[in-house]
Amino acid sequence: MSKIKEFFSKIMPTKRRLIQIYAALLYNANIKGFITGNIFKGDSKSVCVPGMNCYSCPGAIGACPIGSLQAALSESGATWPAYVLGIILLEAVILGRTMCGWLCPAGLLQELAYKIKTPKLKKSKVTRVLSYFKYLLLLVLVIGVPLGYGIFMNTGVPTFCKYVCPVGTFEASLFLLSNPSKGFLLDNLGSLFTWKFFVMVAVIVASVFIYRFFCRFLCPLGALFGLFNKFSILGVEVIEENCKNCGKCVSECKMDVKKVGDHECIMCGECQKSCAFHAIDFKNILKEIHGEKVVQEPTDVIVKEKKSVKILKNIVLPIVMIAALIAVIVVVNFVL
Repeated sequence: MSKIKEFFSKIMPTKRRLIQIYAALLYNANIKGFITGNIFKGDSKSVCVPGMNCYSCPGAIGACPIGSLQAALSESGATWPAYVLGIILLEAVILGRTMCGWLCPAGLLQELAYKIKTPKLKKSKVTRVLSYFKYLLLLVLVIGVPLGYGIFMNTGVPTFCKYVCPVGTFEASLFLLSNPSKGFLLDNLGSLFTWKFFVMVAVIVASVFIYRFFCRFLCPLGALFGLFNKFSILGVEVIEENCKNCGKCVSECKMDVKKVGDHECIMCGECQKSCAFHAIDFKNILKEIHGEKVVQEPTDVIVKEKKSVKILKNIVLPIVMIAALIAVIVVVNFVL
């Protein structure tokens, strides 16, 4: 019996992985879009989902924050795009880069690619420096060029989406081009698609050898949300009273962090496993809202959870999440 339990414990996905999968399915709940090749245009498309998920994906029921921000800046001219910025900033304040570690479909795909058994490139001072490249992409391709075109040329140019984004190429271009009803699109492909396809393949291959290659070096959304890590309601934090400054959490983290919770931290919580002093924990939402600090007493005793709490976390919550996902799919595909 113990061997059976051990086997299932190894193959069963973690709670974080289940939430990642759930988020990917929820963001792309328009199943009939994958069949017909038509892009969903319901009211939910006016809301940005917290993660890189292309607006033009046939299954997408929401908008991508980066695409929406570029469009808003291009079309606003001298007017402040308050609606889009308001949604993005609200998500950033609540989530920070918890969005990257728990909710982003692009992050999930990269983590799965990294599981392929090959030699891996470990982080170093070089990768730390290169991690700032995504901030340059955010300033130039997402904000600067679209805003400049909007003000001086009175036209919209979603620069990052058009010339770089491998997520859009994978989710939108490939799904649309592979649909039998969209065969005519193949006749309109040119050098730009060839370039975007090359970028996508390069990112996928790199993600096999480098942990979350796109997230660490290219993703402007991660760069933007990372600026709010220190202030976000959700995430991980170090309990200073317990910390012995051993540095094991940073050394074992695959991201280019200098400390837990900095702008490169994706709040995945994996560092908890490496901390022998119980100095890392997820933020207490209620305490954070009221500005109070939570101190976790160090202990070597594993306290067993109450049976009712285990049932709630391991059985009831997943059932509720699955039921909610089914409800969304039914509404999107048969009502809207």
